[in-house]
Amino acid sequence: MKARTLAITALSAGGALFLALIGVMIWVYADEPRTGRFDASFSLIDDRGNAVDQSIFHGRPALVYFGYTNCPEVCPTTMYEVVDWMNALGDQGKSLNALFFSIDPERDTQEVMHNYVTAFSSRIRGITGSPDEMKKVADGWFIHAAKEASEDGDYHMSHTVSLLLIGADGRLKGLIPYGADREDAIAKIRHLLLSEPKGV
Repeated sequence: MKARTLAITALSAGGALFLALIGVMIWVYADEPRTGRFDASFSLIDDRGNAVDQSIFHGRPALVYFGYTNCPEVCPTTMYEVVDWMNALGDQGKSLNALFFSIDPERDTQEVMHNYVTAFSSRIRGITGSPDEMKKVADGWFIHAAKEASEDGDYHMSHTVSLLLIGADGRLKGLIPYGADREDAIAKIRHLLLSEPKGV
C-alpha cells in the first residue's frame, strides 16, 4: 500500500513538472517575435494622421518598438537609445524607419502619440488606432502585450521590451534586447539592416 501511494505521488509530481515545463515553453514562445514575413492586414494611423497599413514594413529597413506613452521607464529609455543610435549612424542610417507602435491605443490617441514621439525626434513615427487593429499587428509579430491592474486602480501594460530589426523585405532580421550595449546595438543595426542589398 505504501509503495503504491509513493508511486502515485511520484507520478503526480512528474505530471505537474511536465505541465509546468510546457507552460514555460509556451510563455517563452509567446514572448518571442516571429521570424517569418509579416502577413497580417491592418488599418491604423500615424501620429500625423496619415493612414498606415502592412506596407509600412516593406521598402525600407526599420527599427520597430511596441510600447506605450504611460510607460515609466523602459519605453522612454528605448526611445532615447533609438535616437542616439540613429544619430551615431549619421548618413548611413538615413534609410531607417523608426516606428513606435502603441500597445495602449485606448489612451494613446493620435495627439498623445504625436506629442510623445516628437519630444524624442521628428524621425520617430508613432502608430496608433483601434485596439482591434493594433492587436492584429502585435499578434502578427508575436508581441506580448497585456493589461495589468495597478495598485491605484488604474492599469499598466506588460509587454515585449525587445526592439525589432525589420528588413526592407518585411522580415525580422534580429532583436535588440532592452539594456543592450550601445556599440553592440549600433553594430547589429549596421550588419543586419544597413548591409542589405538595395531594392530587397
